[in-house]
Amino acid sequence: MQRTRVGAYVVCVQDDALLLVRFSGSERWTLPGGGLDHGERPEDAAVREVDEETGLQIVLGAVLGVDSTRWDRASDGSPIDMHALRILYAGEVVGGSLRDEIGGSTDRAEWVSLTDVADRPRARLVDIGLAAAGRA
Repeated sequence: MQRTRVGAYVVCVQDDALLLVRFSGSERWTLPGGGLDHGERPEDAAVREVDEETGLQIVLGAVLGVDSTRWDRASDGSPIDMHALRILYAGEVVGGSLRDEIGGSTDRAEWVSLTDVADRPRARLVDIGLAAAGRA
């Protein structure tokens, strides 16, 4: 089965720490963000996803890049031909309170020191986002 998924993700760096979320039921961390709803603007999806996953309100900065990747296995291990397009934005936190998402695709939100990111099990998207933001 072939599928295409478009997502919007945000690189938020504050006080030399990166905002990360952990996949539910996993030890892997990623950037806050996720798939666009049908008809949703990528900018709106990025802001919505950060709020849903972290409780923080952000203002978007520049588009940092667009990543294109393919997966041959779904998260449950079943075969799939997934083409993922991931739009990366810079973001600045302007409000809200950091909290974990309940009942969603992530279960933890945390500010992680840039020096400690390399020690976390993480999705490749974290490194892609940091490089695009000039923080690799």
